[in-house]
Amino acid sequence: MLDSTVWRQYHQENDFREKLSEFCRMDLLEIIADEKELYGVLKAKLTKKELKLFAMDTADIDDETIKKDFSYSDEELAQAKFKLYKKLKQDKIRLEFKESATDY
Repeated sequence: MLDSTVWRQYHQENDFREKLSEFCRMDLLEIIADEKELYGVLKAKLTKKELKLFAMDTADIDDETIKKDFSYSDEELAQAKFKLYKKLKQDKIRLEFKESATDY
């Protein structure tokens, strides 16, 4: 279904719902059930770099590889991760991932 996505470059499964629930501090049942729709929201709310960083970081890719791929220093990588996870925890972003947000 979502075989040619940035996520699948680093993960065997489309398990981004589980990762989002972990970082957004939401229950899995609250998050949009349709993978394609949820991935669309994820792509809309994160930049391409943030999405790739999220995929690589949650796939347990070592920091040296991530730094090399993004041309980051240690400080820049730490700052990028902090910004990404802070963004995922914001209410305005978290609400977009909720199932009820798509039920008009």
